Amino acid sequence: MLFEKLIRPALYRLNRDDPETVHERTVRALSLLPAQPPLLRDFYAADDPATVFGLRFPNRVGLAAGMDKDGRALHAWPSLGFGFVEVGTVTRLAQPGNPKPRLFTLAANDAVVNRMGFNNSGADALARRLADGGKPAVPLGISIGKSKVVPLDDAVDDYRHSLRALYPYADYFAVNVSSPNTPGLRELQDKNALAELLGELQRTSAELAVTPTPLLVKVAPDLTDTALAELLEVCDAHGVAGVIATNTTLSRDGLTGPEAALGKETGGLSGRPLAARAREVVRFVHEHTEGRLPIIGVGGVLSGADARALLDAGASLVQVYTGFALRGPGLIREINRTLAGWR
Repeated sequence: MLFEKLIRPALYRLNRDDPETVHERTVRALSLLPAQPPLLRDFYAADDPATVFGLRFPNRVGLAAGMDKDGRALHAWPSLGFGFVEVGTVTRLAQPGNPKPRLFTLAANDAVVNRMGFNNSGADALARRLADGGKPAVPLGISIGKSKVVPLDDAVDDYRHSLRALYPYADYFAVNVSSPNTPGLRELQDKNALAELLGELQRTSAELAVTPTPLLVKVAPDLTDTALAELLEVCDAHGVAGVIATNTTLSRDGLTGPEAALGKETGGLSGRPLAARAREVVRFVHEHTEGRLPIIGVGGVLSGADARALLDAGASLVQVYTGFALRGPGLIREINRTLAGWR
């Protein structure tokens, strides 16, 4: 494909040791793309509608959070075949993220290690951009997280501010309590902390709308079955609309060759080595909830077959990030055409 054979190699030759610069230039270039060029949309997309947690999706393939944190290229993603877009993770306070370098490509392993640390311009800035530029032509999810400088004891108010600021624009919210790159964040997956957070966010949502916006929880792949079962009980008790499975992993299982040394960099691992565990978590959630809780499957999707395996495990939708970064939009076309014939 053109992206894989010419464009991506050229970008990496220009910035061989700086994949974050490649990422930034990609998002900047896409932000200049006119909204919904018909030829692009017809080439990459597929007519495969699905209704999940009350929302109508034109197809089952979404852009995962992290690629377009600040929503700068919102109108481009549907043109590349995505049936929904998740921006963020955004925090109440603007923050630069962790020191660079913080993004490492392990191309031979189809993997990435990142310790970005929720670098973003803040919830209020994203709200202004959405007010000025409008939403994409597909459902918009907004991932919200905790500001790094905010103590865990104040996390509820921190999340609640972002929810309020962005409520007019989100078709669903993803509550990110599972990134490994914000110190202490994963403690919010614990039963009592998560119950308090979800309870307050649902109360705030009910105050803001007659029909509350769906609230999803993004889980870590590193949870034990017992911890994940407890988390699901909390989600059920607080009317969570769905689960996103999974975030990046602290495990380095599956890395091979010389890149295994680079894999020792701190941060979350995504891509091919996460695929099997992501399917396991999706299957566990599906079976534990007896299919009642919709799942967005994400992790290690680098082919149409990978996406289909997540749906076979129990997911209703899939998301792509690392696969798109490594393979380009041709991957989205392949996934759309594979899933259009699913079931």
